[in-house]
Amino acid sequence: MTNIIRWRISRRLSWADSRVTEEDAVAYNEDKVDEMTLALLYLVMTREKTGTRAWKGFDWETMDRLHGKGYIGDPKSKTKSVVGSEEGARLAEELFKKHFAV
Repeated sequence: MTNIIRWRISRRLSWADSRVTEEDAVAYNEDKVDEMTLALLYLVMTREKTGTRAWKGFDWETMDRLHGKGYIGDPKSKTKSVVGSEEGARLAEELFKKHFAV
């Protein structure tokens, strides 16, 4: 079910538990979602001596795609934040300004 937003009654419920049918799902462009997620990561990014870090409170599939594109470190860890690459931090700032600046 790639490219499908799985609407859930609660984030804690799985796809099967939510009783949402496939007709309720919405097809979407993964690249656009990745772009918006990266832009929003800019809001929670902090620059440290060791690099850039951001809280990883976004959809796991999206975070995995951003990792695959080289913008963030592997999100599959016990830490609550993820390391941003230099390119990812630069692009996050650029996308944030492009989509949200007034």
